[in-house]
Amino acid sequence: MEAAPTRYAIEIESVSRVHKRDAFEIRALDNVSLRIPDGKFAAVMGPSGSGKTTLLNIVAGIDHATTGRVLVGGQDISAMRERELTRWRGRHIGFVFQFYNLLPVLTAFENVELPLLLANLSKDERRAHVATALQVVGLADRMDHYPRQLSGGQEQRVAIARALVVDPTIIIADEPTGDLDAKSAHEILSLLRELKAQFHKTILMVTHDPRGEPFVDLIYHLDKGVLAGVEDRERSVTDRHYLPGAE
Repeated sequence: MEAAPTRYAIEIESVSRVHKRDAFEIRALDNVSLRIPDGKFAAVMGPSGSGKTTLLNIVAGIDHATTGRVLVGGQDISAMRERELTRWRGRHIGFVFQFYNLLPVLTAFENVELPLLLANLSKDERRAHVATALQVVGLADRMDHYPRQLSGGQEQRVAIARALVVDPTIIIADEPTGDLDAKSAHEILSLLRELKAQFHKTILMVTHDPRGEPFVDLIYHLDKGVLAGVEDRERSVTDRHYLPGAE
């Protein structure tokens, strides 16, 4: 029986991002191509200034490629107008940040509820979605706590619940363990891995933290805006030379 073709959640084709400053051009990304299959946990790794966050922002539709195409879930987001892109991002992308980005005056429940306030849902429907998301991340008993009453690891769990509550196609995580101790970092990476396995979520994480390597399926190495190599950890294959993406 012939194997089903691989479906890709993210396809980046010959993408460059050039910033112009006076007479100078700075290439944040230089002709990057990669593909991430549905339901995989992928990491983009590299030193500071390597273009990791720029790549993440382009996939999320926050920044625009100067040249090349970006397809997410088969949709060419590089061709979308800003208003269409905003609607698409709200439906398909869940964000997790290094410093959690929780509002201190809101409870855990209220922080997780925020993305749903623009959705066409009743109050009871919103409550059910939020309760489920907090239960998934193990914080059902902390929904009435404020961020100041939570540990750093718990705050990041709230942030993950907020990303998950809209049932996004892709979770984008920007240095999610960068502000955590080793134990909390392990717990957050384990949780992300569990979301990938249990809910078939595609996760794209930017990190320079080597603690993340055992948890991911694919590692893309960026160096000065150039894709320097890709590791398919499921196949235990490593190639530090340029590759267009793991098959």
